Amino acid sequence: MRSELRSRIIEVCNKKIASKGDSVGVSFYAFFANKNDNPKLLMEAATWWIQTHELDHFEKAHKVKGMVESGL
Repeated sequence: MRSELRSRIIEVCNKKIASKGDSVGVSFYAFFANKNDNPKLLMEAATWWIQTHELDHFEKAHKVKGMVESGL
């Protein structure tokens, strides 16, 4: 996963956790604006989320953040 996406995931997870608490869930769509202005990056996130790690639609933000920080 490219560093741009890793940084974005960590940033969004940190904001969600700070505003809604440690139990907040996210989907990979949370890392993108409502307008699909970067389809390649969206597909990279979807592939990492769905195919590579077989995550549920919503996962705990702290779990996703930890996976990204550990290099998964």
